[in-house]
Amino acid sequence: MIIAIDFDGTIVEQKYPKLGKEIPFAIETLKMLQAKGHRLILWTYRAGDKLDEAVEFCRSRGVEFYAINKNYPEEIFDDSISRKIKADMYIDDMNYGGLPDWGEIYAGIVGEGSNGGGGSQPKRKNGFARLFSKA
Repeated sequence: MIIAIDFDGTIVEQKYPKLGKEIPFAIETLKMLQAKGHRLILWTYRAGDKLDEAVEFCRSRGVEFYAINKNYPEEIFDDSISRKIKADMYIDDMNYGGLPDWGEIYAGIVGEGSNGGGGSQPKRKNGFARLFSKA
């Protein structure tokens, strides 16, 4: 799976343009996802030296991204094309509902129960069924 991950507020606390403290278990979770074969893309507003800082922060802790603000490492951006990253999943603190804790994120991606028991997640109702069901 290709997973695009924001940096500020997601891997580290939101302190932009400074580097915030690591959010608990973010780096460990990213390393476990990589070990399971997932491709991670760093998908961030940061550019230039601030982007280099973020990349080095992760690299120094053992996380190397498949690509950084690109769909694949060799991609060259054309200013006439949207910069949106194509991924199977996006992890960002600005998601509707906010950022779940990293244990919950990992369990949801690899299909393990939050207790690590390998069970499946409870089935959620979608859309209007969730809003209007009586149960």
